[in-house]
Amino acid sequence: MGNIRKKGKNFFILAALACVFLSGCAAPQEKENLSISGFAFDTTYTITLYKGGSKDVLDACVSKCSEYEKVFSRTLKDSELYQINEIEKIYKKVVEENREYKSQWEHKKIQYDKDGLAFLSAAIEAGKPEGNVAEYKLHEDGRITFPVSEMMEEILGKGLEYSEKSKGGFDLAIEPVTSLWDFKAEEPEAPAKEEIRKALKYVDYRKVSLRDGELAFSMPGMGIDLGGIAKGFIADDLKKYLLGQGVKGALINLGGNVLCIGGKEDGEPFYVGIQQPFAQRSQTIAAVAVKDVSVVSSGIYERYFKTEDGAMYHHIINPVTGYPYKNDLLGVTILSENSVDGDGLSTACFALGREKGIEYINSLEGVYAVFITEDEKLWYSDGFEQFLKEGESG
Repeated sequence: MGNIRKKGKNFFILAALACVFLSGCAAPQEKENLSISGFAFDTTYTITLYKGGSKDVLDACVSKCSEYEKVFSRTLKDSELYQINEIEKIYKKVVEENREYKSQWEHKKIQYDKDGLAFLSAAIEAGKPEGNVAEYKLHEDGRITFPVSEMMEEILGKGLEYSEKSKGGFDLAIEPVTSLWDFKAEEPEAPAKEEIRKALKYVDYRKVSLRDGELAFSMPGMGIDLGGIAKGFIADDLKKYLLGQGVKGALINLGGNVLCIGGKEDGEPFYVGIQQPFAQRSQTIAAVAVKDVSVVSSGIYERYFKTEDGAMYHHIINPVTGYPYKNDLLGVTILSENSVDGDGLSTACFALGREKGIEYINSLEGVYAVFITEDEKLWYSDGFEQFLKEGESG
């Protein structure tokens, strides 16, 4: 497994393709070469058609972006996910405010009778904000279940799959902790240790289940955060739609998630830059030449802040500690056929660290990775170097 050092390569990075950033999904702007940009899922996206397709196809992609937000968004109040998480929080508050039921949970002896179920359900309904239309059902053992949409069921299944594969390194139930971290605040700061300690009690994907279109939490106060795989899932769904519309060459760029359909008009591959950590978006540390491949990058340089005492906090949170992962990695880039796999694996590999991460990737078929360590060295999994843009292998 080789490693090389590269700095300041000024390749054109595909993350910067969108030269016009818009304020929302609802007001896209068409660009030449049948390209469209917008803002959704907390990122600027760009979809460019090279072979096949039309303006109507791109407009349909924009509409689909709005649909995705209404399902997956953790912060949009009318989204399916937000409303499910909101009910869980209300359920927790109701239990904590009632001595009898609080005692049952503290002693792990939960058994609701008919009157108890009626009382708790009525209390939850009374606490529901106007506009929350999430359906749910309480059970005698304390579980709460939600019927979910087909799209939600599909992505939850992927989230549980990668939570299991990573043994919790990626945990879709991390929302009680991630909701404490605000990297967009004007003066961001780390949450109080006590807040994190309390929130960690509700983080455990093993207490989440999915069966026949029904999501179940085994305790109140839990929540789902799909940020680690949502963009990958969305890119794959957009690809499926575009292929169905006869598109044979396209680039889907969801800010750190790049999915290639075929190649360019002349059959040439797409050149995707891998961001140099903490540098301008136009600076890359390497570039890959790819066709029909997803390129997903996760790095501590994407969202972070530093405190007055020099401590740095980034957005890749360890579900065990509630704080950002601490290892020698600056970033991980995954090449795979499906973007959702790249999303899940990039987080899982960051959690595993360089050595175990490379070992894991080498055990998978058709998946490749490069790890960037603090000294800005690149560490490749087996076969990754075949994708490097000519002249990039050192």
